Amino acid sequence: MVQQLAPGDKLPSSRELIERHHVGPGTVSRAIAQLAAEGVVVTRPGSGTYVAPRPQQPEVAIDTGWQTVTLADRSVDARALGDSSGPIPDSAIRLDGGYLHPSLQPTRALSAALARAARRPDAWDRAPANGLTPLRTVFARMAGAGVTADDVLITAGGQSALSIAFRAIAGPGSPVLVESPSYPGALAAARAAGLSPMPVPIDQHGLRPDLLEEAFARSGARLLYCQPTYQNPTGTVLAADRRRRVVEVARAAGAFILEDDFARLLGHGASTPKPLLADDRDGTVVYLTSLTKPAAPSLRIGALVARGPVLERLRAIRQVDDFFVPRPLQEAALELVGSPGWDRHLRGLAIALRLRSRALVTALAEAQPEWSVVSPPTGGLHLWVRLPSDLDETAAAAEAQRLGVVVSGGRRYFATEKAGSWLRFNFAAAADAAELSTAARRLARI
Repeated sequence: MVQQLAPGDKLPSSRELIERHHVGPGTVSRAIAQLAAEGVVVTRPGSGTYVAPRPQQPEVAIDTGWQTVTLADRSVDARALGDSSGPIPDSAIRLDGGYLHPSLQPTRALSAALARAARRPDAWDRAPANGLTPLRTVFARMAGAGVTADDVLITAGGQSALSIAFRAIAGPGSPVLVESPSYPGALAAARAAGLSPMPVPIDQHGLRPDLLEEAFARSGARLLYCQPTYQNPTGTVLAADRRRRVVEVARAAGAFILEDDFARLLGHGASTPKPLLADDRDGTVVYLTSLTKPAAPSLRIGALVARGPVLERLRAIRQVDDFFVPRPLQEAALELVGSPGWDRHLRGLAIALRLRSRALVTALAEAQPEWSVVSPPTGGLHLWVRLPSDLDETAAAAEAQRLGVVVSGGRRYFATEKAGSWLRFNFAAAADAAELSTAARRLARI
């Protein structure tokens, strides 16, 4: 009976217990005395007998040790996607990551676009596996002359496109050539697909075709991942005389190029070079871009462009992953890029990015003259800064965070050994130029 009552509940009187169980008064008294001795009940003279608070059962830790054996080798490692040193205070200036500050995002236009998209009668219908034709047409125009909507596959952002492409083009255990340094998200996606990233150095003019040719010959790789325009993290643009040569070297090796053109809409006002895809006539280049970077983090809309059998391979993996990208998001993206405000946003964004980039370069030169900006970018979101040889980047990034500025250490941008100590700054993550100046003054204390 006691087990059916909650702690603090009052037990029936002795008279009720005698009548209910047909026992004598002595039996009831002895039973209550035994329960009290065991701590199950407490007696309060003049009030009655109550259920005692039940002792807390000791918490038994769940033993998940068996999972280590079952999971075996770890091919998916998301640690490369973030490198903050402990909790980040709210007052810290965030110059890490890869997105625009909220003040630079077209938030009002996005809200209006989503509202209009939601009112469409077919907004919640199943979307085609390849994506909505009008949206594929938008990406075809971005990719350049000769590309049609039939060559385009809509993806859930650029990172999803990377994952699809690596799995579609190269088999597990294969090498993949990557720029050194390169985007950590691509390195992580390649490794998750079972590939082995092999670095090819870049200089101030981008990927070196001579070293690329040697890397193909030595490795037997059949895939190159590169960012020819406003490369992350360096901001480098592949020189005009190298662009065609890179495609020729890959074609001669019988290899694909996965061209990540994430920053196509993030120029700082000067003309942006054509994609490698524009001069490709053999289906060597698989092209990747997205609307996420120039808009907002949650507009997860990207595209893969390919010609030939590889497109069917990409489409098959896309369908196995998630069938299709949600239609309301595709419709909202169409509404956004089709509105008159989109072009105005991009023009204003170019000016803002140029001003922030220059402001950070100037502020760092005053605060830390020994830190070197190798090549001030003409597009993109990032500043790549070389530290003095006696300054460890991990310690510098940790100290910067302690001083209230969050930046990215350079180690995770290298597939193997790194050359020198580096920090990456996202100047687009700052609220304005004044905040960048404040950040630089804090970094002067390192």
